[in-house]
Amino acid sequence: MHRIVVLALDGVLPFELGIPARVFGSAQTSGGAPLYEVVTCSLDGGTVRTCADFAIAVEHDGTVLDTADTVIIPSGHGPLFEGNEPPPRLAGALERIRPGTRLVSLCTGSFILAGAGLLDGLPATTHWARADEFQRLFPRVKLDPDVLFVDNGDLLTSAGCAAAIDLCLHLVRRDHGSEVANGAARRCVVPPWRDGGQAQYIERPLPEPSVATTGPTRAWALERLHLPLSLAQMAAHAGMSVRTFTRRFREEVGMSPGQWLGHQRVELARHLLETTDLPVDRIAERAGFGTGASLRKHLREALGVAPLAYRRTFRATDQRAFTSV
Repeated sequence: MHRIVVLALDGVLPFELGIPARVFGSAQTSGGAPLYEVVTCSLDGGTVRTCADFAIAVEHDGTVLDTADTVIIPSGHGPLFEGNEPPPRLAGALERIRPGTRLVSLCTGSFILAGAGLLDGLPATTHWARADEFQRLFPRVKLDPDVLFVDNGDLLTSAGCAAAIDLCLHLVRRDHGSEVANGAARRCVVPPWRDGGQAQYIERPLPEPSVATTGPTRAWALERLHLPLSLAQMAAHAGMSVRTFTRRFREEVGMSPGQWLGHQRVELARHLLETTDLPVDRIAERAGFGTGASLRKHLREALGVAPLAYRRTFRATDQRAFTSV
């Protein structure tokens, strides 16, 4: 069983600390067997002070870090999450982690990874409100403050608060496919995927109550992904000019209409590849790519794999999980 070790540091946010156990603990085979083991540790096995008015007792010390398949560092406030390098005891704990272990930061946990030099030269994200501080402290990191999470393979970072849920579900999906991830999301009563990035949550003046939104048009488009939808058609449905629609769409979703449409089509294609035996050309039609060649191009750009390779990986993963009980 894949072992996840959550490192709780003084100043940790209780909400983010509890997310890994809740999300990964909700990932199950079709027979209800757990797919992950989640344990929580502190540096010395002692009580951890949170940023709230209570402390948390954990059962493990930092020696369990060298048993982890994945290490997750939740966010927090205080000295451990503010310096540009970890203090000696924390640095020593990070050195216990075996090479090849997947490392994940939630929100400001990225300050820990960056301080250890693990994000140098790589794209990463953190909470938008601390993006300027992060860039000042860690100029070698390619910070993207507009996304919900960044996946570098075995090194992943998420934006603030609920984006930690998005990242954990993404990992479940990457490990076991969309059916398992969707089941975990249902058990947690959260959406399996959220559109857009942090841009939609950054503080801005609120629009006038009478101003129209692009939400109804997004719902309309999701029912018509198999059709060749144009920007002009979407703007017309929203009753806006193309320019106004594009600007408002980006403000609300954090990406352009074309990027959003492409993302939704890739997600539909992934779902069909994982859950049906439809030929690639038929999936391409249903997802709005038109031809199998177009689907192959878009899937390779988004995921780095061809459709049949993706299907073999995730259908096989699901079958192994489902027949293991």
